[in-house]
Amino acid sequence: MPVRVFRPTSPGRRGATGFSFEEITKRTPEKSLLLPKKQRAGRSNSGSITIRHRGGGAKRKIRIIDFRRDKTGVPGKVAAIEYDPGRSARIALVHYVDGDKRYIVAPLGSSVGQVVAAGPDVPIVSGNTLPLSALPLGTTVHNVELQPGRGAQMGRAAGTSIQLMAKENGRALLRLPSGEMRYVSDECLATVGSVGNVEHALLKLGKAGRTRHRGRRPQVRGSVMNPVDHPHGGGEGKASIGMPGPKTPWGKPALGYRTRNNKRTDGMIQRRRSKGRR
Repeated sequence: MPVRVFRPTSPGRRGATGFSFEEITKRTPEKSLLLPKKQRAGRSNSGSITIRHRGGGAKRKIRIIDFRRDKTGVPGKVAAIEYDPGRSARIALVHYVDGDKRYIVAPLGSSVGQVVAAGPDVPIVSGNTLPLSALPLGTTVHNVELQPGRGAQMGRAAGTSIQLMAKENGRALLRLPSGEMRYVSDECLATVGSVGNVEHALLKLGKAGRTRHRGRRPQVRGSVMNPVDHPHGGGEGKASIGMPGPKTPWGKPALGYRTRNNKRTDGMIQRRRSKGRR
């Protein structure tokens, strides 16, 4: 899908790019696979802000995506490639032979009429879902489960892919897009191929308005706040932060600070995504 460069009719258009949406074959979503999405503006059920700088934006509806791919042995045909406002990847509407309709994340190269299936004995082609134990080493996959039957949690963003590196003692070693090497059970399901819409990273919004359309509100630098509001605040003129390293608004280190605290699964990570760390 080529990136569209707009004519510079305004300062915002001059720095903006967009998509041609040539791969989109259906403009209206499947009504039976939609859910309403309430705009909470980053607030929890108690009304307090738990995610800052959220609010406004275009109204959206949630597309119900089949991340479990549990229709074993039932082939389906891709009926349409659609746009999903809730994710960077495109989605594919699949019509199964038993009459069921489901959305899946559209793999790279998917097209209308393509047949997809799930199960341990299906062909190893793009779009089919198999257990990791049934895939050869070196296979590129996406939509990978962390636990069998839980549904895909890794490799779901546009252009991402995961490589199967090794299999031993009922576990599979995966190389994630971040560089992390991680073990999962070889019973976990994975979809062959990589996620489509690889040009998503090339998009340039060009103006603040397009960021607001996505529901992101402006962020204020800590250095222009008062000391009571941020550790970087205060001082005369453009003062330095006055401390060894940058801090979050709550005084925690903002760069290189390890926040992972899950000893139960530490043994599943062979190599962390950070260089030189295990």
